[in-house]
Amino acid sequence: MPVRGGTQLSRKLGQRKQRPLETEQHQSLPDEAHTPFPKVPRRGQPTTLSPQRSIYFSSPKDHAARLGLDFFDQPAIPLAQAFLGQVLVRQLDDGTELRGRIVETEAYLGPEDEAAHSRGGRQTPRNRGMFMKPGTLYVYLIYGMYFCMNVSSQGDGACVLLRALEPLGGLETMRQLRSTYRKGKTSRALKDRELCSGPSKLCQALAIDKSFDQRDLTKDKAVWLEHSPSWPRESAVVAAARVGIGSAGEWAQKPLRFYVQGSPWVSVVDRVAEQDARV
Repeated sequence: MPVRGGTQLSRKLGQRKQRPLETEQHQSLPDEAHTPFPKVPRRGQPTTLSPQRSIYFSSPKDHAARLGLDFFDQPAIPLAQAFLGQVLVRQLDDGTELRGRIVETEAYLGPEDEAAHSRGGRQTPRNRGMFMKPGTLYVYLIYGMYFCMNVSSQGDGACVLLRALEPLGGLETMRQLRSTYRKGKTSRALKDRELCSGPSKLCQALAIDKSFDQRDLTKDKAVWLEHSPSWPRESAVVAAARVGIGSAGEWAQKPLRFYVQGSPWVSVVDRVAEQDARV
């Protein structure tokens, strides 16, 4: 898969995950209160929705292989790129499956990364998931109301943020979940491209909250990742600066955000990075 834009970055991520210190008191994030998602209305018998055809990717086979530890056990940068094209699945209590193809990610490299919650090697009860085995979810709260979902990679304190999905199945349920948290409670129906075009939006659309923190993505029954054999490996991937970390000094400019070029489902398009890649 060709990656456009970006430079060679440090990848000192080969260390084995260690259990975080139990007594660490410093917090890199504001205090958070658990914000439960509303119950999704039951609609008769449990429904399993198969992936629909994507305009950018070939339609995947139903019941594709679930990705295991071998997939997640790699450094954050290659893992962030490997996520692109794979299918994230969320199964609700009533059996409904919500599906989305990953089209945008960000890599966080651990202690050396000034934008990471694990910068300086700080281990706290809150960021424990970043130091657990690859494939562990790290879910945190921002602005006191929005959740973001990360997946632990190889290397202590390293992880990948999932930023955007292309919705494939369960779109009407996603719309219901997203509409509950929209500002102003406008009656306008959300367009498909608005459902998962951002890290907090995709958490709302999939009913992901703090209760998913530290879950094992290789074993959990409510959320998992499936391999998409139809993902075209020749697709161009843009490497751009991460979003919303302007206070991280030089790390704010490092090309550690990866997205599928031309995908309408991406949260933020970086025209400069795309243009530089063509030079």
